[in-house]
Amino acid sequence: MSDSNSKISEGTLLWKPGSEALSSSNMTKFRLWVNANKNKDFKDYQELWQWSVTDIEDFWGTIAEYFNVKFHQPYSCVLESRKMPGADWFPGATLNFAEYILSQKQQSPAIIFKREYEKNQKMSWAELETKTAKLAGFYKKLGIQKGDRIAAYIPNIPEAIIGFLAASSIGAIWSSCSPDFGVDSVIDRFSQIQPKLLLTIDGYSYGGKDYNRLDRVSKIQSELKDLEHTLVIPYLSEKPDVNTLHDSKNCSLWTDILDSEVHELNFEPVPFKHPLWVLYSSGTTGLPKPITHGHGGMLLEKLKYMDLHADVSPGDRFFWFTTTGWMMWNVVVGALLRGGTAVLYDGNPAWPDMYALWKFAEEAKMTTFGTSATYLMNCKKQGLQPAEKFNLKSLKSVGSTGSPLPPEGFK
Repeated sequence: MSDSNSKISEGTLLWKPGSEALSSSNMTKFRLWVNANKNKDFKDYQELWQWSVTDIEDFWGTIAEYFNVKFHQPYSCVLESRKMPGADWFPGATLNFAEYILSQKQQSPAIIFKREYEKNQKMSWAELETKTAKLAGFYKKLGIQKGDRIAAYIPNIPEAIIGFLAASSIGAIWSSCSPDFGVDSVIDRFSQIQPKLLLTIDGYSYGGKDYNRLDRVSKIQSELKDLEHTLVIPYLSEKPDVNTLHDSKNCSLWTDILDSEVHELNFEPVPFKHPLWVLYSSGTTGLPKPITHGHGGMLLEKLKYMDLHADVSPGDRFFWFTTTGWMMWNVVVGALLRGGTAVLYDGNPAWPDMYALWKFAEEAKMTTFGTSATYLMNCKKQGLQPAEKFNLKSLKSVGSTGSPLPPEGFK
C-alpha cells in the first residue's frame, strides 16, 4: 500500500486478502461445495461468477439447495422462460421469508440496538420470536390477511423488524417510511398502496432533541382512505395521548399488544413471487414509484449476498447506518437469515461527536460496519483515527453506500 502522503487514484490497490482469509471465506466454501456436489471444477471466483450469469437456472437452483430453503410446495422448474418482463421464477413453489429467519435460533443476540442517549439493548432470538407471534396474532385479530398492506412510520428500532416479521409471517405486505419524512412525502408513498394498518411512533429523537409526531400521524391517517387501524409505539413517552389522533377510536398501543397472551406462530406459505415489501424510488421525477419485491426473490438474493458477498456467518454482527425509509434497512434485516445479529442505531451519527458510531462499533463488537460516503469523508476531514481510539478487532469489513466515495475516502 502507498504511504499516507502519496496520491491515491482510481485503480490503486489498497488491500488484498491473504491466503487464510480466502480459504476460510464463505465464497470459497460455496465454490468447493458446488464442485463436490454439482460435478463442477471451478478454480476461482471468476469461473464461479461466469457460471452464475451464464447458467442462471442451475445457479439459482443451487443457491436454493445450498441454503436449504424450505419449500412448502415444490417448484416445477427454476425459470419457466427467459423473458423480461414476465420471467416466472420457481413456478409452483410456496415458502415464507419470515419462517426462514425465525428458524435461525442462535445463542448470540438477534438484535443489538442503540438510541442516542441510552445504553445498548439486546434482544434474543426467543424474545424476537415471542414478540413476533404476539403481533402476528394481533394482526389476525384485526382481520389483516394475506395480501393486505401494513404501512410503518417508524425509526430504525427493533419494533420495525418485529412489525415486518409479523406481517411477513401471515403473508401481509410491509412498507416503511422514516419519521423524519415530511407528511406529504409519506402520503405520496403510502396512499398508493392503500394500507389497512398503520404502525407508528409518537415521536423520535435526533441530535439530543425529541420530535413529537402525533400531529403528523393524525394528518397521515386522514389521507389514507383504506386505513382501518393504527398501532402506536410509545417512544417519547410511556403513555402517548392517542386521543389527539384523527381516528383515535381505532388505535391501540404497542405495549398493550405485548402484554397479551402468546399466540402460536404459524407461517403462511405464499407463492415464490408473492409481495414481501414495497420500497420506493426517490420521487425526483413525479410521485415516488412503489417497487415490489417478492418473498422468494428476496430470500434467495439476500442469502446469496449475506453469506457469499458480505461473508456473514452465525453470530456475526452486521451494522449499516440507515433509516427505515432507505433500502439499506431491508438489507440489514437480511443478516438475520444467516443467523447474524442485526445491529441498529437510531439517531444522529455525529452526535455528540463524529466518534459516536465508532464507539458503538466497539460496544456492539460489529463485524460489518456500513455507512455513507458523506460520513466517511467527514471523519477524514476531522482527522478521526477510530482504530487508535477504540477496539475494533472484531471488524471484518467496512462498507460505503449512497453517494460515490472518492479514492481518498476508500483509503
